[in-house]
Amino acid sequence: MLNAFLWGLLASSSLVLGGVIASRFSLSKKAIGMILGFGSGTLISAVAYELVFESIKMARMTGFPGMGFFAGASTFFLADRLIEKFGAGDRMSPDKSAQSRLIIPMVLAIILDGIPESLVIGLNLFEKGFIGPALLVAVFISNLPESISGSTGMKASGWSGKKIILLWLGISLVCAVSTIIGFSLFEGVSVRWMAFTLSFAGGAILMMIANSMIPEAYEHAGKLAGVFTILGFTLAVAIIILETSDSEMIGN
Repeated sequence: MLNAFLWGLLASSSLVLGGVIASRFSLSKKAIGMILGFGSGTLISAVAYELVFESIKMARMTGFPGMGFFAGASTFFLADRLIEKFGAGDRMSPDKSAQSRLIIPMVLAIILDGIPESLVIGLNLFEKGFIGPALLVAVFISNLPESISGSTGMKASGWSGKKIILLWLGISLVCAVSTIIGFSLFEGVSVRWMAFTLSFAGGAILMMIANSMIPEAYEHAGKLAGVFTILGFTLAVAIIILETSDSEMIGN
């Protein structure tokens, strides 16, 4: 369980890193857009190979992967619409209003984005006994632009660097606790329901990528967003190939 917490903390620590970067430096909107594109690419790869494909392998011909995928996408869509009504629909935008009243809904939105990823890290650890490097890299990178853009708004509204970093540390701890839940919740659960959960997270994360990350990446980085999305996807796939090759060599 401690192992799960530490892995979750490592994956979400990029939230704190993004807060530090935004507190000390001023990144251009184009740079944030490129990071968003790169993170989108890595997450798309993780959704396809680490979540949906694994789910199908676990419960092929049962319908559970499909049900989980659409349930996850629908749940995220509805929750995101609800949070959007409070003013945090553009939480990944560097142009986001810096008014203090938007901080709480923004934090809730970022936790909404992070929980499916953290649960999957815990489930991955429970199922395989280790964390897939591609998934870990994807979650780590995808958190950066969200943290940087959010911190930029906080900084503009007068928050101190210390206060910003403490907030991100708190959110990172929430995500780490979610990893523990993902690790411990599925003891004794059937393979079908584990497959459902994997695909549920896949659907939720893909909805988040399509509705939040890619539009913001294109708005601020233009056609370079596509280039960096491809680069992120390629890196994640390369890591998966190396991981699979190593597993096959150990198996032989």
